[in-house]
Amino acid sequence: MSISPFPSLLPHMPDVKGRLSEFALLSKTTWFQVGGPAQLLYKPENADELSYFLAHKPTSIPLTTIGVGSNLLVRDGGIEGIVLRLGKGFTDMVVTNNQIQIGSGALDINASLFACQHNLGGFEFLSGIPGTIGGALRMNAGAYGREIKDIFISAIALDPKGKVHKLTIEDMGFSMRHCAIPQDWIFISAILQGYEDDPQIIADKNKHIKNQRESTQPVKSRTGGSTFVNPKGYKAWELIEQAGCRGLRFGNAMVSDLHCNFLINTGDATAHDIESLGQLVQSRVLDASGILLEWEIKRIGQRLG
Repeated sequence: MSISPFPSLLPHMPDVKGRLSEFALLSKTTWFQVGGPAQLLYKPENADELSYFLAHKPTSIPLTTIGVGSNLLVRDGGIEGIVLRLGKGFTDMVVTNNQIQIGSGALDINASLFACQHNLGGFEFLSGIPGTIGGALRMNAGAYGREIKDIFISAIALDPKGKVHKLTIEDMGFSMRHCAIPQDWIFISAILQGYEDDPQIIADKNKHIKNQRESTQPVKSRTGGSTFVNPKGYKAWELIEQAGCRGLRFGNAMVSDLHCNFLINTGDATAHDIESLGQLVQSRVLDASGILLEWEIKRIGQRLG
């Protein structure tokens, strides 16, 4: 049995399908490959199962939803309560009238490739965003001049009691790397708008984005994507470079030499190393420019000690 600081939650769980895993190491999930265990990890089979689970789980037990961990830092002490991760039952994609109905567990890049296969333009920017559609909705993810709000039609979400809600773009309240939907609501699907286009043009755009990412970002390193939000009128990476932070280290965490708005686990970094490095970068940028950088990476869980 895995050693964990948490007690067992299984006796308190409703009888559901899907996978319930005690003390699951989240370092196996996050792209940084750091972080402590989940007290209980739940992977539902479908939306109905998830809705039932939410309606019947004890309200006193906290629930945290994660995607593929691409823009996530789980602290070394792990996450108390239930960690929810959507699986294959939330990855379906269907095309109707130049729109894609898509599960929130689908990878952004797979959505882009699926659109290309169906001669739909407008989704190419998703090929440059690591993560899932659910995460893209939550943070209005964007790249290469476009954001999820630019293709959004509607979404379906479950509230903490498992009740289904259909959301319009007005409901979403999109802004820079943010939406207005409560943090404890869970996106399960969305309808996104495309347009007919030549598949070769779409494929060429996807290839250009792929090549640009690989030449300018440390995509093959253990990283968490862009660390800080670009302040209005500035680029975070330029502020970080001007503050002399390119290549800066804390323990086994390092500011990328290739793109200094990326933090890297160079080997055996801890979540503490990575978060401390980010805080050091914030401090140096504040001293140099008077600007306090805002974290784009989501940091969750308990610190050790």
